[in-house]
Amino acid sequence: MANRSNQLIVPQATQALNQMKMEAAQELGVHLSPEGYNGNLTTREAGSIGGYITKKLVQIAEQQLSGGQR
Repeated sequence: MANRSNQLIVPQATQALNQMKMEAAQELGVHLSPEGYNGNLTTREAGSIGGYITKKLVQIAEQQLSGGQR
């Protein structure tokens, strides 16, 4: 069974991930609460933010794996 916790493997990445989440929401036109509670988001909005972040993380990994070349 897989570990399904939301614990970060690298806790120091918290700030970078939060920044990425805010940038994704802004890019997609989704309003996130500055207090941190976003239970009012639709499934589509939350999924679009997650998908956007995943796409960006894959791009970063591909750049690192290719030695920064495109």
